[in-house]
Amino acid sequence: MEEEGNTGSNFKRVCVFCGSHSGNRRVFSDAALELGNELVRRKINLVYGGGSVGLMGLISQTVYAGGCHVLGIIPKVLMPLEISGETVGEVRAVSDMHERKAAMAREAEAFIALPGGYGTMEELLEMITWSQLGIHKKPVGLLNVDGYYNSLLALFDNGVQEGFIKPSARQIIISAPSAKELLEKMEQYTPAHEHVAPHESWQMEQLGDYPRQQNVQ
Repeated sequence: MEEEGNTGSNFKRVCVFCGSHSGNRRVFSDAALELGNELVRRKINLVYGGGSVGLMGLISQTVYAGGCHVLGIIPKVLMPLEISGETVGEVRAVSDMHERKAAMAREAEAFIALPGGYGTMEELLEMITWSQLGIHKKPVGLLNVDGYYNSLLALFDNGVQEGFIKPSARQIIISAPSAKELLEKMEQYTPAHEHVAPHESWQMEQLGDYPRQQNVQ
């Protein structure tokens, strides 16, 4: 009989987008700890932005302390800002934000966004867009802590109503108020939207090189 605290998962590695700040209310820190513990319970390794402060620091320390592998991917220019003291797990320094997102996308089998600011939302929206385009077929989850993302979800719904987002594409984003419920929904996810271009026509290994190729003089 499998113990309650030792549950397996279809995912081996999940990427979590989150803030380098903890927010003004404890509920956000609690949610990061809850998600970290849920990943550990399901034996899921973590890919994240590489910082040791804010929600990034909380979830990485929780997953690492629970015995799972932690991979942090961070642009070199952000290391003095987002790393304070010792980091945990493996830290991979990259040249820029584009390379960071491409590397995180390659390494992970699913994506989850905790509450965060512009950077977190941009990363979330890019993974949604990549799914719509057919670049990946991985689940994209939104941990809607205490209704933090209600307005964003309402914006997506309005996009459907106004004809800018297809109803099937609205189903790309999976949301739930708790880590357990969110991961359960993500485990059951099957893409139902039409891809803009065939998945096979995209080459993920080239995404990280794209900005640098464009900047070559």
